[in-house]
Amino acid sequence: MARRSLFWFRRDLRLSDNPALLDALAAADETLLLFIMDEAVAERAGEFRRAYLAASLAKLDESVGGKLAVISGSVGAVLQDVIARYGITSVHAAREYAPYGVAAEAELAEIGIQVEYTGSGYAVAPGRVRKPDQTNYRVYTPFYRAWLSHGWRDPAPAPKDPRFVTPDPLDRILPSWSSPSGIELQEAGEEAALDRWRAYQSGGLSSYDEARNIPGIPGTSRLSPHLRWGEIHPRTLLAELNQSSAQQVFRKEIAWREFYADVLHHYPHTSRGYYAPNYAAMRYDKPGAQFAAWCTGKTGYPIVDAGMRQLRREGWMHNRVRMIVASFLVKDLHIEWQYGANFFMKFLIDNDVASNSHGWQWTAGCGTDASPYYRVFNPTEQGRRFDPQGTYIRKYVPELAHLSASDIHAPWEVLDGFRHGYPAPIVDHAQERLESLARLEEIKVAKEPYPHQNV
Repeated sequence: MARRSLFWFRRDLRLSDNPALLDALAAADETLLLFIMDEAVAERAGEFRRAYLAASLAKLDESVGGKLAVISGSVGAVLQDVIARYGITSVHAAREYAPYGVAAEAELAEIGIQVEYTGSGYAVAPGRVRKPDQTNYRVYTPFYRAWLSHGWRDPAPAPKDPRFVTPDPLDRILPSWSSPSGIELQEAGEEAALDRWRAYQSGGLSSYDEARNIPGIPGTSRLSPHLRWGEIHPRTLLAELNQSSAQQVFRKEIAWREFYADVLHHYPHTSRGYYAPNYAAMRYDKPGAQFAAWCTGKTGYPIVDAGMRQLRREGWMHNRVRMIVASFLVKDLHIEWQYGANFFMKFLIDNDVASNSHGWQWTAGCGTDASPYYRVFNPTEQGRRFDPQGTYIRKYVPELAHLSASDIHAPWEVLDGFRHGYPAPIVDHAQERLESLARLEEIKVAKEPYPHQNV
């Protein structure tokens, strides 16, 4: 009887540079490909991520000749059933490090299902980069230096002449979720990821160090959704970077993703809890009408509203603008960062719990930055600096398209700024900045975050 291995797709929806898949193929005569759909998680993900996942799975299924099994249920129950029905001799997968993935692996170990784990979705797996005393890094810059010194493997080759099991038709229930009407999600799938990377290498990568902060131009790669779903591995990107200034900055951004994953690995409670615990004691306002205005892009601050509308239209937001809107929610509206992180999670097709939660905490001032809370983004000046011609604002806030570059960032200062129904500012930034700093004085900031929870 032919030996059958099983490859469990998780957040690695690709064939190339997938060492765990190669191990599965080498371990048997033929390999069953499986994706397990957790309906409860999918429901929480929101329409945007569900639509992207459905498109990605469809592309993956096409690339394997229609031989992808997609089964809904708990990980343990599905694997037990599939192993028995298909006569599986070994199970293979890449490790995950977010809380949900860690819990799934613990469940399998508890019920006695042995999985051979190879690799992860990171160039350097969380927990590998450590200080000389073997403790983890809590600040990015020394982590980055150690991460570079640690290094990573070259990309693995794509499988040659793979032998995939043809699954039972009843095990091929691919999701049919589609994008909501009017939503413009970028193309999903491994081929789209590789095409985007090649196009960016020949175009925007050479000016990434400067262009990455300008939301009105295609200055970033927009590879984050592909990295989140594992349609491309960071090794594939790192292997082709040189030492030019722009490409070093690009490498550092990949390292930020890996740093946040490492932080979450050591402090798993920070997916929803505070990295610096004293900030939990700060006075925050409950979400209300102002939070609703922020969610819908109607705060009266053009760069903030443009960002929130981009999020709701595309399931993605420019990184510079993510920081601006996050600062506005926490520092101007005094609402806890978790509300913003949860809202982002609902819409972002690149939502990654480590990057999302720790990106929010960095901006909110309770994260890994050494002197964070005093940084309060001025939304008007940020717009003038990074969208000087108002290109980004005009695209997403058409009510202001009639204004000149000098007027569009402060429509309240010109006579016809509100002519097309754009709202007046819901708060006075200067006053709220002072209020934010006053609330900081009410608490004692911890110098060392959770020293007793280095798990």
